[in-house]
Amino acid sequence: MRKRLVRNIIICVLVCLLTGLFASMATQSSVDTWYHSLNKPPFTPPDWLFAPVWIVLYILMGIAAGIVWSHGFYHKWVKTAMYHFVFQLLLNAMWSIVFFGFKKPLWGFLVILTLLVLIVLTIKWFKVVNRKAAYMLIPYFIWVCFAAILNFEVWRLN
Repeated sequence: MRKRLVRNIIICVLVCLLTGLFASMATQSSVDTWYHSLNKPPFTPPDWLFAPVWIVLYILMGIAAGIVWSHGFYHKWVKTAMYHFVFQLLLNAMWSIVFFGFKKPLWGFLVILTLLVLIVLTIKWFKVVNRKAAYMLIPYFIWVCFAAILNFEVWRLN
């Protein structure tokens, strides 16, 4: 059981970090040009803060997913929880592509609202399998709430 847990956590952390790396490729193409030209609200964090925060969040997400997965993918609650996790992770990457890659703040806002719903559902299903894993997603939920507000303000101001 212990070996499987560690293996699953490592795999899930790597998948999350690679997803973040993929999403950041869309981000990097616009950060130094388009994004800096936008009007942003005064509560916008400095650019250097985003990468470390996302790295920590992706690691927490991966640990949480690895814990849930280690309960056995054959179990219907684990499958349901992991399907929600994968869908929200894909939507997470899609937000970067839409907001930064396509340079569409309104569409990005719609994506991030959908992402928030999926994060809540993922937390709900993780909690059915393992409470600690569910609680590990709360910082992610809070950060995405903040990102949604920031996204809305960027759209509104531009």
